[in-house]
Amino acid sequence: MIIMNIKNEVYYKIISGSLLIIGGYFLILGLIKVKAFLAPLVIAGILSLVIYPLCKKIEKKLFKSLACVLSALLLFILSLGVVLIVYYQLQGFIEEWPSIKENMAPKIESLKAFIIAETPITSKDISNQSLSKIGSQIKKPTDKIFVFLTSTGSFIGSYLLVFIYIFFLLRYRKRFLQFLIKLFPARHKKEIEHTANQLTKVISEYLVGKLFLMGILVILYSVGLGISGVDNFILISLIASLLTLIPYIGNVIGFCLAFGYGYLVSGEVSVLIGVVITFTLSQFLESYVLQPYVIGGRVNLHPFLVILMVIVWSAIWGIAGMILAVPLTAILTTIMLHIPKLKIVGELFQNKPID
Repeated sequence: MIIMNIKNEVYYKIISGSLLIIGGYFLILGLIKVKAFLAPLVIAGILSLVIYPLCKKIEKKLFKSLACVLSALLLFILSLGVVLIVYYQLQGFIEEWPSIKENMAPKIESLKAFIIAETPITSKDISNQSLSKIGSQIKKPTDKIFVFLTSTGSFIGSYLLVFIYIFFLLRYRKRFLQFLIKLFPARHKKEIEHTANQLTKVISEYLVGKLFLMGILVILYSVGLGISGVDNFILISLIASLLTLIPYIGNVIGFCLAFGYGYLVSGEVSVLIGVVITFTLSQFLESYVLQPYVIGGRVNLHPFLVILMVIVWSAIWGIAGMILAVPLTAILTTIMLHIPKLKIVGELFQNKPID
């Protein structure tokens, strides 16, 4: 009898584990398929949690609907400013492209000569590979125009849809909360309300900490890049700090941007050294000094989990997934900490020292 019970328990665990793996697999596939619908809604949900405290204060002086409209409009104006800054910087980079090509041409030739002299690769191999690469990228002009218009239209539609979602989420937040409360027994009402308040607090504190951290990085980058002789160093510093919203990957993109406007435009090795030193020191201060004290106490997540979730969400939703990885993980951790059966998993996700 005991042996039968042990066997049944083993079979139950195997079946449960198998179903969990299969369910997780199809869940990820489903998230990938509904990205166009779900990603803007998730972004709107997180931004709604961020702007909710301000919206609540505005509601004390104005009508609720008007307060929600103003809150969504404020986020729209701020995001539009960021988009215009990035667009201006890209436009400047395009204008500098002829000088970049002129400065980099002798360096590229020197690199080719070194490769031909020190490796089995010949000049013919390099020429054939370049031609094949160019040939594979050639498309009909009509195809390029169609792809550009389609992608641009999709981006604008999703971009505007986010702020429409924000308005409705703020306007009807009580109805959504009551719906969640009715899904569970009445005895869990206070716990659900407490969890909702905790989610708002966690996301708001994360954003405040992140904005403060970005402000410090703007100063560090501006000083270092300005001394190094990088053109438009203030604008580049601002964009590089904004890119830190994408954990780890954003720092690499910011360095590439400074590298492009510094070394590629001027062609001077001293500028390259200055850019490398600036980003190395800034990233050291961010990772080991600023991040633990500014954000560590606000969003208490283990660094390994953050890296893992960034990789997972980037595979699911691309760049949007990278940006959402930390707040989504913080939300999931907060929810699990308020569910008795999942509390042990939530504690595993936290960055608490083990005694």
